[in-house]
Amino acid sequence: MTPPSLLLALDYGGTKHSAALAPAEGGAWLAHERVLLPDGADGDTDRATMLRLARSLLARTTGRLQGIGVSFGGPVDAPRGIVRLSHHVPGWEEAPLRDMLEAEFGVPAAVDNDANTAALGEWKFGAGQGCASLLYLTVSTGIGGGWILNGRIHDGADGMAGEIGHVLVRPGGMPCACGRRGCLEAEACGRAIAAKMRARLASEPAEPVTGKSVAEAAAKGDPLALEVMDEAARILGEALGGAISLMNPDRIVLGGGVTKSGERWWRTVRESARAFAYPGSRVDIRIARLGDDSPLWGALALITGSPRRA
Repeated sequence: MTPPSLLLALDYGGTKHSAALAPAEGGAWLAHERVLLPDGADGDTDRATMLRLARSLLARTTGRLQGIGVSFGGPVDAPRGIVRLSHHVPGWEEAPLRDMLEAEFGVPAAVDNDANTAALGEWKFGAGQGCASLLYLTVSTGIGGGWILNGRIHDGADGMAGEIGHVLVRPGGMPCACGRRGCLEAEACGRAIAAKMRARLASEPAEPVTGKSVAEAAAKGDPLALEVMDEAARILGEALGGAISLMNPDRIVLGGGVTKSGERWWRTVRESARAFAYPGSRVDIRIARLGDDSPLWGALALITGSPRRA
């Protein structure tokens, strides 16, 4: 009996790596695993960790590997399969990840950044099904975006389309990892929420302040936490309203940890987007159906022959 053909999906994240195996003909994951990265990780750590994870899955599953799809948390030269850099750890600068994986496993590989793969995953398998145009945002430690036009990833002239996290929303505002101040990411992501909460506290807190802890405090009615969460949600909604006016997408899908902040956060985002969008524009903003696995499903779509680039 001929062994089944398998596809391997890999997601290189900032704090964790995920991998999954699926049958080439489609269907649910055959195996799935996620590991947290140690403090002080670098590119070598990342690569070794993911190789161990991939080999572990392959050792537990009978079949013949046919291809590898990769989601990476940082800028990627997708046509050449080269990682430009990681937003999270050093040691990834101009790394030929596609070639590395093809040499390691002897099968074709495709690589793209995590926002593009998550957008593709939600468009093909999740909350974006049936849409001709889709804007996907991950609102987590940072804010990234991916844009699907007519069923294809739209890169733009320099591969930077969809980088809504670095649209300037508050000139002179919070410092951003990109070196500027007042980017959407610096004002509305989980890290920004935590920084704003710490800045408003009268004394040093006993426990570490995170975006999640601020959201939990807001859910319990803490006035300061509510103020911080509402501000972040309003700013995000304003940026989405601008994107709606410019792009007029069929739908916007939001994923990432901050989107788990509760109904008040969602209501504020939607109301703010509606107030800032061009009158009469469609404002259809939904949560990612695939959750944390959106990039993995998109990585799978990369290697299944789905139309890729607009």
